[in-house]
Amino acid sequence: MRLKRRVMFSAGHAYWLVGLTDEQNKALFGRWASPYGHGHNYTVEVTFEGAVDPVTGMIVNIVDIDRCIKQNVLALVADKHLTYEVAWFAERQATLENITSFVWEQVEGHFTDARARLCEITVWESPTLYATRTCAGGNPMVSLTRCIDFAASHRLHAPGLSDAENVAIFGKCNHKGGHGHNYGVEVTVTGEPDPVTGMLLDLEALDTVIEEHIMQVFDHKCLNDDVPEFVGSNPTSENLTLVIWNRIKDHIPAPARLSRIIVRETDRNYFEYAG
Repeated sequence: MRLKRRVMFSAGHAYWLVGLTDEQNKALFGRWASPYGHGHNYTVEVTFEGAVDPVTGMIVNIVDIDRCIKQNVLALVADKHLTYEVAWFAERQATLENITSFVWEQVEGHFTDARARLCEITVWESPTLYATRTCAGGNPMVSLTRCIDFAASHRLHAPGLSDAENVAIFGKCNHKGGHGHNYGVEVTVTGEPDPVTGMLLDLEALDTVIEEHIMQVFDHKCLNDDVPEFVGSNPTSENLTLVIWNRIKDHIPAPARLSRIIVRETDRNYFEYAG
């Protein structure tokens, strides 16, 4: 059984290395380079797993989780400039990836109830960007997810089936005029944060890949007619998820690697592929 608890805090951070020139910092951090920095309203989700206690009916007491987070995370970072006021970041860039690792270390190091095991930390910097840390098999893993959306239309029609069979299977989604969606897409990359920049990869480079290989291909397009992969193929969201994966997997800047694609067709339909 897993239990998830969320908290929020506001803080500032700067992408800037003292000792480097302005040009060198801009080369490393792009448009975010500034000795003064900027701020975010962060959302933190802490996940524990364990067996349900037969007496209390709980994995662990949420009050104890809240106390741990309040004393060992929020007390240190809330309403602070992470780069200049939090000791943990004195030797590390206060990137989203490192903030996620900071929360992990603080919770893991101070939560003492053996009935529950910390298994995942997710930190949202904004609704379109979040980082996650897990520890599968004792090996810590950090991932970064960029969220986008695009509008497109499609008609569910399998070329290998008769018109009657297509109507029987897809119903109104087989209407000849097609229909549209505002698709939500999450692109997740995984790797080791660079020890100097604290980043898995250059976020601007990732955004460029997404713009060129997803947005320009799918946004305001008819999937059946405008996307080559769907010539002779049914543009279901399952197939769309695979097409997006294949289009960007070889373009992710090293050493990060593509680890997951999520496509949300509607609030009720959610498709995920991890290759």
